[in-house]
Amino acid sequence: MTAFVLLGNSGGPTGPRALTSDEVNRLAVTRFLNYQAGGRAVTITVPNAAGGLVITGSIDYRTHTGYGVVHGTGRDTSSEGLIQWTATTVLVHPMTDPPAAAPASPPTSGWHSRPLRTSGMTLDSSLGIALGLGSDRPDNAALLPQNGAAWVGQETVHGHRTDIMKGPDGDTKASASGTVRYWIGSDGTMYRVQASIASEPQPVVFDFDTRAYVPVQPVPGITPAS
Repeated sequence: MTAFVLLGNSGGPTGPRALTSDEVNRLAVTRFLNYQAGGRAVTITVPNAAGGLVITGSIDYRTHTGYGVVHGTGRDTSSEGLIQWTATTVLVHPMTDPPAAAPASPPTSGWHSRPLRTSGMTLDSSLGIALGLGSDRPDNAALLPQNGAAWVGQETVHGHRTDIMKGPDGDTKASASGTVRYWIGSDGTMYRVQASIASEPQPVVFDFDTRAYVPVQPVPGITPAS
């Protein structure tokens, strides 16, 4: 596997090494802190050959429900509109000119429901991973180093100094292909995640706190597909 190397603030090269006890503890609690917060604002950048998709929205980590607006980049505009999803269901509301942010209250009509696919579709894999970035309990700190967790580098993200760590895949059926990296602050807060997905050569990127969190309201009158 290719080593992931960044330049730290000192200007010198950095590279993979074993986690310190403090880093292990921060990695172990980072998903739990998302759950404790109730929800987080997130921007999900999903690459594909046509150009890619950017989902701007929020995830409620207590109910494991995401909601936002989808914008296409490059030639990929056919999926634009509103989206709401759970671990089993994707609800889409197509729009030809979607707003910059999803309305706080979802529209009452115009939604289409389908099952969330757990493999073979980069968008659905990304949605599943996003939900898995919150957990109602910390990860087992003793097991993380045994499972390949490592310190990879440092970077400033959204004004926050972070350590980059290779870590768990979020325990989701729509999982990554093996490489997940977390950008974690000094208090364990998750600011960015990058996940490799088997169906796509470029990683999916999840950026947190890019705007204020808006509580997720369920789509009215819709029974999710099972």
